[in-house]
Amino acid sequence: MHVENLRLTFPGSPKRMFNDVSLSINEGEKVLLLGPSGCGKSTLLHVLSGVIPRSVDVPIKASSMDVSDSFGYVFQDPDSQFCMPFVDEELAFVLENLRTPREEMKGEIRWMLSEVGLDLDDPHTKISTLSGGMKQKLAIASALALRPDTLFLDEPTSLLDEESTKSVWKTIKEICMDKTLVIVEHKLDHVLDMIDRIILFDADGTIMADGAKEWILDHYKGTLKALGVWYPGAWEEYLSSCREREIPSFGPVIARLEDFKGYLQSKEKIHMPHTVIRKGEWIAITGRNGAGKSTLLHSLMKFIHTSGTYVLNGIPMKGKKVPQDCAFVFQNPELQFITHTVFDEVAYGYRLENLNEEKLERKVNELLQRFKLRSFKEHHPYSLSMGQKRRLSVAASIVPKKEILLLDEPTFGQDAQNTFALIEMLQEFQREGSTILMVTHDERIIHHFATRVWTIEKGRLLQDQGVEPVRSKAL
Repeated sequence: MHVENLRLTFPGSPKRMFNDVSLSINEGEKVLLLGPSGCGKSTLLHVLSGVIPRSVDVPIKASSMDVSDSFGYVFQDPDSQFCMPFVDEELAFVLENLRTPREEMKGEIRWMLSEVGLDLDDPHTKISTLSGGMKQKLAIASALALRPDTLFLDEPTSLLDEESTKSVWKTIKEICMDKTLVIVEHKLDHVLDMIDRIILFDADGTIMADGAKEWILDHYKGTLKALGVWYPGAWEEYLSSCREREIPSFGPVIARLEDFKGYLQSKEKIHMPHTVIRKGEWIAITGRNGAGKSTLLHSLMKFIHTSGTYVLNGIPMKGKKVPQDCAFVFQNPELQFITHTVFDEVAYGYRLENLNEEKLERKVNELLQRFKLRSFKEHHPYSLSMGQKRRLSVAASIVPKKEILLLDEPTFGQDAQNTFALIEMLQEFQREGSTILMVTHDERIIHHFATRVWTIEKGRLLQDQGVEPVRSKAL
């Protein structure tokens, strides 16, 4: 496949996404597209697969273009690619298009789910009831079921736990030995051994380097660091630049849970027998995909039906009223956008405080600058990349500042620079007295920055363990 002199502009955007970009990918090659968040990697996958402009009508120009006719695609947001309401029906839809005999479908479906580690008691399960990570596994199974010649993977394991991530990449590697792979991925440790080539982009979507992975990583390490993208050893270098910190002294108990349960469709999905939360803690919530981590945060926000004791700042949280002391960042950032521009999304919280427009504009611009979104302030939130959407959701959620921050995988889809910047900002909030509850699979965040770990398994708090943070960023 190839594209020559590609130019692309999204409707309403003053900025061209690509300016005469040309590249070719040979049959059987395994290629990684690498670049900072928002540089256009996902958009380029859409073009190379033909999703743009065949399915998504976006004005593009190219001197010549040849795309794959046999391809599978795993989108960054798995919900965007499902056609059917149930797991087995989603896979059966693929098999029907391949003219698989009906009597063979049940066995094929079971095999595909097993290959990606999606363990379900009954494949006839509503997709809407799956966790984000489980949906990601289903999306991968659907793409592999097509038996495509080319597979486009847009951060296919961003929501998966470490064990599942290793398992899925192992499956992809084994099944796709003779296939063409074009990958966008931040977790480089899991893909470097299977790729042949890296195409490196700058923030404007211009190709800076294109070559064998060893050559790129060796000759462009300084460029990778300057761009803020992930590279082997990025975490270790960051942590070595941090200084050790004292164990923080926590404030009083601000929340208490006793026999606290959360329900989905009248079924108990999370149970917290007994625990308290103190002011200034950073609690990492971890566990396997589908364990109930996101459901726990939804329960604490009263988004779903709950029972038992939940006391926040001395006030029992009953009924459906959302706790006003809590800010929440969804795993899917699009679920919380309510305005038509990036600027208005952040300004919404300030307007609730009745700030005058001059002060409001200054504060919003400062926050957008901090989250590297200022140049996109007139864009619609949905037009952003997933990493940019995630940063916008965090920026909007911390306005006005709340006592407790509930964050559901806030670093997924982020490059190194933005991940480290978010961590430093959260540390700043923690020093000022905010309490952080973060769902995360990132072991570095858990071991180096969290002060306590909740391990969730099968909807229950399996372990509540205090940890001593190793290092903190010197600010």
